[in-house]
This record gives sequence, C-alpha cells and structure tokens, in this order.
Amino acid sequence: MERRLLLDAGSGGRASQRLISSLMGRYFSNPILDVMDDAALLPAIDGPLAMSTDSYTVTPLFFPGGSIGSLAIHGTVNDVSMLGAEPLYLTCAMVLEEGLELDTLEKVVADMALAAEHCQVRIVTGDTKVVPKGCCDKLFINTTGVGRLRRQPAPSGHAAKPGDVVLVSGAVGDHGLTIMAARESLSLDGQIRSDSAPMNGLVAKVMEACPDVHVLRDPTRGGVATTLNEIAQQSGVAIVLDDASVPVHPEVAGGCSFLGLDPLYLANEGKCLVIVPEDQAEAALKAMRSDPYGQEAAIIGRVQEEKAGRVTLKTRIGGERILGMLEGALLPRIC
Repeated sequence: MERRLLLDAGSGGRASQRLISSLMGRYFSNPILDVMDDAALLPAIDGPLAMSTDSYTVTPLFFPGGSIGSLAIHGTVNDVSMLGAEPLYLTCAMVLEEGLELDTLEKVVADMALAAEHCQVRIVTGDTKVVPKGCCDKLFINTTGVGRLRRQPAPSGHAAKPGDVVLVSGAVGDHGLTIMAARESLSLDGQIRSDSAPMNGLVAKVMEACPDVHVLRDPTRGGVATTLNEIAQQSGVAIVLDDASVPVHPEVAGGCSFLGLDPLYLANEGKCLVIVPEDQAEAALKAMRSDPYGQEAAIIGRVQEEKAGRVTLKTRIGGERILGMLEGALLPRIC
C-alpha cells in the first residue's frame, strides 16, 4: 500500500479491495462482516428495535481521552442506549480525503475496533469513499446503530413528569473543553481529558434497578443545559437545577472561568442524564455509581409543573437564573 491514500482507493477496484481487506476487514472482522456481501444478514431479534445514526467530523482527529474513531463508536452506542436499548450492531461509512496518511487511518480504524469490542457490539457492514484533496478535512465517519429494547414503553424526552428527579452520571464539560484546548493548543491548568465512553453498561444497570425510567439522554452538543431545555419542551414541564449539586472537575471549572465559558453548555461524550420518579432516585443513583463510568453521579435537579418549558438554575448564593437553549456554536466540530 502507498504511504498516503490515493483517489484510486475509492474506485471500487483492486486498490479499494486492498484498503478494505487490509484495514477495515482486518480490524472489524466478525462472522457477519466477513461474508462481505452488499448488505449484512442479521439474525432474528425479538421485539422492537432502537436505531440511531450520526456523523463525526471532530478536529483534531486525536485528542486526550479519545479519537474520532472511538467517538464514532461511543456516540452511536450511547444514542441507541438512550432508549433503554441494548446496542447490538453498527454500520460504518467513511469519507476519506485524498492524501490522508495511511498510518493515521489505521490508528482511527484500530480505535474503532477496540471501542466496539469494549462496547460488545459488532460492526457488520460499511462503506468507504475517497474524495479529492480539499473536499473534506482528512476523514469523516458515519455510524448507524441497531439495538434491542429492554422494556416498553421506552424512556423518552416526552415522559418527564412533575415531581421527577434529574440525575447526571458524572462531571460535565470535559469533552468540549478538551477539544477546544487541543485545537487551539491552549495550556490550561490540570490534565483535561475527553469523557468519551460507552453508556450502555450504565444504562443497563439503571434499567434493572428502576422500574420506571422516564427519560434517558446524553448531553452532547449544547451540553446539559440545552438537552434539559429540549426535554422540558418535549414534556411540557419545568426543570430546576441546583448549581452546587452539578459535578464539574476543578480543571474544567478553572478553564471555563478563564475562557468565559459555562460548563453546562459544553459537550459531553460519556455522560447520561436520567430522570426518574422521586421514589426511585436513590436506586438510580446507586446503580449509576456502581458502574465505572458513573462513580461521580449526582442528583442535580427536579421536574416541576409551573413555568412549563423553562430550565432554571438555583445559584450558590441563593439566586436563580434562566438556562436557555444554546444560541450559536460555542465550539464548532466537537463531535
């Protein structure tokens, strides 16, 4: 193989076959993918399915705590998990820029394979396209996930009810600040790392511990504040957060203070918001903290009926401020 990717690798001929067999076929190998037909033949799955698709364009491709490869797996696994489902299968489509270093591509593919193995999902079909130099920025990835619902009705953003309790699985804002620092070569105090991680194991524990999980959401672009606004509008309720209860790592809080950012609006790629009835909140918290990715879980707010559609924050000094939807893009190309 050439040291850099050539347009010929997207022609569908021998160069394409060499690329797929030497990288994707080698790293993603499993009995379903290895058949190499135009579509994947999946075994029968009992019950309703959850499905999600997402595209990943993050820059830089590699950052503290992850890469575009691991992110493409975690992000779609987490989206499927937010219906309380068990992720099973993924597709992978890549748009690759002519001239991309093959060593870089191999590192991305290896990260994807490792993340998929960790999540216990299989990449069963995919596609590659090579475009002329300048038509994309190195590489873009799309993954689609399919999973089996654990229970019905599935958790939904429409299901929050007054009296419910809001929990988050850990400290917020890590991913967004990490990407900004890596992209701009910022030297911030402390070691800031992306929280990119799979939530499927944590969700399984919460679903087992709580008979009535009303809402599951991963607060990615727009952060916790924007995601809760979406839920408040979908459910026709108000949500009140307690600022002192929201976990934020000291280095993230310091970096946000320096840059004039609010961690509640920064993206997360390994966190989960959980909304449950009040009598199940402690069980949910215990279940989350029993998972490696939920040890910093906390109860951060409540759902109310008054002022429906609004999210507010009780400040540490006893005041209250409205948390609106994110306007504009704080950080472009964070996922």
